[in-house]
Amino acid sequence: MTTAVRPAEEVLLGFARALRAAGVAVTADRERTYLLAVSTVGLDDQAATYAAGRATLCGSPSDLERYDLVYAAWFGAERPGAARRAPVRPPTTMADLRGEPPPGEPDEGLDQDAVRATASDTEVLRHRDIAAMSASERAMLTRMFATLRPRPPRRLAHRRRPSRRGDVDARATLRDMLRRHGEPGPIRHRRRTDRPRRVVLLLDVSGSMSAYADSLLRLAHVWCRSDGPVEVFTLGTRLTHVTAALRQPDADRALVAAGRAIPDWSGGTRLADGLRAFLDRWGRRGMARGAVVVVISDGWERTDPDALAEQMRRVAGLAHRVVWANPHQGHAAYEPVQQGIVAALPYVDTFVAGHSMAAFAELLEVVADA
Repeated sequence: MTTAVRPAEEVLLGFARALRAAGVAVTADRERTYLLAVSTVGLDDQAATYAAGRATLCGSPSDLERYDLVYAAWFGAERPGAARRAPVRPPTTMADLRGEPPPGEPDEGLDQDAVRATASDTEVLRHRDIAAMSASERAMLTRMFATLRPRPPRRLAHRRRPSRRGDVDARATLRDMLRRHGEPGPIRHRRRTDRPRRVVLLLDVSGSMSAYADSLLRLAHVWCRSDGPVEVFTLGTRLTHVTAALRQPDADRALVAAGRAIPDWSGGTRLADGLRAFLDRWGRRGMARGAVVVVISDGWERTDPDALAEQMRRVAGLAHRVVWANPHQGHAAYEPVQQGIVAALPYVDTFVAGHSMAAFAELLEVVADA
């Protein structure tokens, strides 16, 4: 295993994300544990590095075969100590990203070169800036949205349910005693349940965000189709509620319906006015209370930045967490110096990138853990 071309961490993270693209549920926590495990055993010990990946990145026995396949494709080596075996057909998720499978026997596997090219192309596309993609790359990107699996953030509910442990349920215990005519019985317990926390998406579809607007709506469509309450609004020169349009099962139909509902597509930017309209009509009445509010915008504000700061202060006072995703945050040379971003950041809990599919996946994890 050689890392002469790229840093070791970049190669290892690329392998972990290629494994995710192949259908293995590799989370950000597993990636961090994998890097820690490899740093402990050392890159020079190939067998130990291979075993560290199996132990930290695989969650079930069904993942092991995929792990061996992607390991051989990514590092150009078979599993240490194992005899070479016939190639295995890659998972459907990986094949779908490259289009229809080649003609031939449906059960015959692709060779290692094809698997390696698929994993590499998919990984490059996941990290590429959406604004710089060609038309064919955007077509592949639309298929990758189906691989996203949003998890709703959780919160404790007021209701309690019977449990083997927890607080003593005095009423249930007394009712049991009455049914036994006063004879003592087992002590009943109960505990608080949890329920999904609402997520509110505020998407900037102004002219400066036009290169990302289509992908942002596709991301919102995936979110709307998941478990948990989700509300979606677009921001431009005005505020538009597009949740109903995005709840359609078909993504293309949903985007067409949303496009018809948005009157200010690729127009100007008035974030402060849009946030004020959201808070006055929906947020203050309950939609933003205790919710995770996600703003996806580059922060270009045409109005007074102090007005934006005031509206962000109001949002932060109602929401459980405020997450701001900025496409420019994913660029190494970016500094948050725009007046809008500078005004909003004091009221933002988490500031993340929002320029690529990998950034979208990280955003989903940030919101799920909020």
